[in-house]
Amino acid sequence: MAVIEMKIPTSGESITEVTIAELLVEDGSYVEMDQAIMEVETDKANMELPAEAAGIVRFKVEAGDDVAVGTIVATIETDSEASPVEDKSIKEVEQKETPKPEIEVEQPKTNNATSNAPLNAVIEMKIPTSGESITEVTIAELLVEEGSYVEMDQPIIEVETDKANMELPAEAAGIVHFMVEAGDDVAVGTVVAKIDTSGSPESKNQNKTESDKEQVKTTSTTPPPANTTYATGHPSPAAAKLIEENGLQSKDLKGSGIDGRITKEDVAQHLQQQPTPTVKKETTSTETSTDTKPTTPIEKMGNRNIRKEKMSRLRKTISRRLLAAKNETAMLTTFNEVDLTEVMAIRSKYKETFKEKHQIGLGFMSFFTKACAMALMEFPDVNAYIDVEEGAIEYHDFVDISVAVSTPKGLVVPVLRNVEKMTLQDIEIGIKDLAIKGRDGKLTMDEMTGGTFTISNGGVFGSLNSTPIINPPQSAILGMHKIQERAMVINGEIKIRPMMYLAVSYDHRIVDGKEAVTFLVRVKELLEEPLKMFLNI
Repeated sequence: MAVIEMKIPTSGESITEVTIAELLVEDGSYVEMDQAIMEVETDKANMELPAEAAGIVRFKVEAGDDVAVGTIVATIETDSEASPVEDKSIKEVEQKETPKPEIEVEQPKTNNATSNAPLNAVIEMKIPTSGESITEVTIAELLVEEGSYVEMDQPIIEVETDKANMELPAEAAGIVHFMVEAGDDVAVGTVVAKIDTSGSPESKNQNKTESDKEQVKTTSTTPPPANTTYATGHPSPAAAKLIEENGLQSKDLKGSGIDGRITKEDVAQHLQQQPTPTVKKETTSTETSTDTKPTTPIEKMGNRNIRKEKMSRLRKTISRRLLAAKNETAMLTTFNEVDLTEVMAIRSKYKETFKEKHQIGLGFMSFFTKACAMALMEFPDVNAYIDVEEGAIEYHDFVDISVAVSTPKGLVVPVLRNVEKMTLQDIEIGIKDLAIKGRDGKLTMDEMTGGTFTISNGGVFGSLNSTPIINPPQSAILGMHKIQERAMVINGEIKIRPMMYLAVSYDHRIVDGKEAVTFLVRVKELLEEPLKMFLNI
């Protein structure tokens, strides 16, 4: 007889301990593979543990126990002949009375499976894996109402990852029941919703009417139910956070959730019912009895309200990565300036023809991106990664350029692949497509990962000069700036030219100063004589 040990799985780096919220089946009972047998509560959300095999389950813990991640909480006896203990005596009697004991014993199991069909028709929706580096997501928005009927593939939840937002479509048609709330942080693999596929739009309305009637009965009856469980009077993770922040006690709250669990709404309602505290003013001998009092300087000041908003997961990632780039690299910046007279002349002469032929405008980014791609092929160290752990340098025979795009939720850097092979129209189309997806929050993980070099254009916001920060694990980044007409000395004569300051920040651990300066001079040369880009010289 094989025995499977079930352990508490890892649910994120910050979670080291969980609470056994409820045992969903009886000890010693027979369970099917993937049947939910236990509900555990973490700091962020509740999740169900499915049976890893079919057989007899033996629990090692009880409801309410606090256990560490990795603890064995149950074993499953996977003997093919395994059945509930109670069934063994029945089996022995039937073996004496009937000539076909095997058929008689198996028949109740078939009937049980049939009678439990509605339970088997519940689909659990989990947070899918979105990349090796993503272990946790934030529930951005619930797109449908709790208990509503949804069609298959209908988006029901929007989740926010470190890199982009994505929608979770319903895996089947039926009545949806959410296990999370908007704003919750949940680990990858967590069950966030269940879909009852036996439900229908008509049954949903009927269930709602019946639940309304039941609620009227419950509210009219003052005594609470006699049966209590671990959930009774126990706050959910979100409610526990609010209770702690407001200095409340769980015993002072009445739970309206399942089995009397205290929900986030219960805490909010309790806070609304609390009277507003009044500050008693101590009277002193210097106070007068007149109703009018002089206005203090503080009262003359304007609105001084302070509000705090939760940082988005994207903003947290930006903060972490930029701080790491500053602290973990030997970053240095070199500057130069470029005369864009020839580039502007080409754009002025051919922009209408270019747009008619390729259905897209001819901008400055395509010239800069192409010039950088050519220069990067000539200076491989600027296009490489440094791997400190292995003590190696990773060189690339291709150029994937990350283009910094500002979105309503923050800065993202989607990637153009194999730019060294692209034409100007390919680059313009690629950048426009990435910019639109970034604005609409539809960038995929593949479009956000990778990149061997980054270009950031602060000039669109009016920046005249800056020191851009490297985008790890890359070794360099080019900063573009505002085009400004300045007086320049050309062949001994002062002429007005459209000039732009360029800045290249680089990791001095892998890129020497000479290479960085020469690389930037090469970019400058290709932009001031753009014909060299087309002749590949």
